[in-house]
Amino acid sequence: MSDTGLRERKKRRMYQVVSDVAVRLFVERGFDAVSVAEVAAAAEISKPTLFRYFPAKEDLVLHRIADHEREAAEVVAGARADGVAPLAALRRHFLDGLAAADPVTGLNDHPDVRAFHALLYGTPSLVARLHAHLERSEAALADALGGDLDARLAAGQIVAVRRILAQENWRRIAAGERVEDVRPDAVAAAERAFGALEAGLAHLA
Repeated sequence: MSDTGLRERKKRRMYQVVSDVAVRLFVERGFDAVSVAEVAAAAEISKPTLFRYFPAKEDLVLHRIADHEREAAEVVAGARADGVAPLAALRRHFLDGLAAADPVTGLNDHPDVRAFHALLYGTPSLVARLHAHLERSEAALADALGGDLDARLAAGQIVAVRRILAQENWRRIAAGERVEDVRPDAVAAAERAFGALEAGLAHLA
């Protein structure tokens, strides 16, 4: 492996380790009760080093979903390369996520996932940061759909549908329902929502 490849692997590992330490502390004590200095000390790095990796405290948490920021755009790009309609591909991708209990769909009741979601949705500054993440995801999807006004309008609707579906699933899981009981309704809701999108965005179907 090249030195560049090794450095990149070490960098990714550092991101993961520091984020994991931070999330553990935040879950245990609350986001606002833990300082960045405490996270750095627990991760055995200096505070300036931590800020080189994570410019803001909220980034320590949002790192866990950062890889999903361009997910919808990548699904569309792959679909077009395969001659598949964008909305059909996004629909299939979301349904596959439900089948796999992907935490991003909200349909996952593992204790660690529940704790993370409770931290994320229960902390106002993290919710605000999450909206910025969704805006970037929407912009990337709009570019993948063509970049014009119609593409931006479509991307906004698609991202909103995915967000609301995931939040409804998480709401029921957080209330104590089991994944097995929520999944049939989650699948039916996703089918209806994407069906409505396909009817309203016929040029993408």
